Amino acid sequence: MKYSNWIGLAAAIIIIVCCYLSWLYVPTVHLTIGGMSATGKHNFGRPGLLPLFLSVVAAINFLLPFIWAKRTNIFITGFIVAWAVRNYLLMSRCDNGDCPQLLPAFYIMLVASFLTLAMSFVPDIKVKQKPLTK
Repeated sequence: MKYSNWIGLAAAIIIIVCCYLSWLYVPTVHLTIGGMSATGKHNFGRPGLLPLFLSVVAAINFLLPFIWAKRTNIFITGFIVAWAVRNYLLMSRCDNGDCPQLLPAFYIMLVASFLTLAMSFVPDIKVKQKPLTK
């Protein structure tokens, strides 16, 4: 794809921004949980720290014109997707009748992580072919 690197870079930046936004709200205890701040009785730690770090690495790899960067990016973006799905499974569950409301930033981060993975599979890179010699 012609614009796959730029779309992947934009999706990685969206993940970085969403890590600092609020992800879910627990109405019974009036608690808002974000990617970098998860306090209260639901102690998730910092669930957005790993996607934040890996998205920075993925954004750099989307900009590099080397084949090794594109191959490494497949692994990195796959790990971002795995962590986003893990966060979804852990954070969206009900706990003792406290069911959280997922906020739009969480869904945007989840979709953007799948978009980075899709764009890492179709990089725009020119491969030099060697002529056949006899």
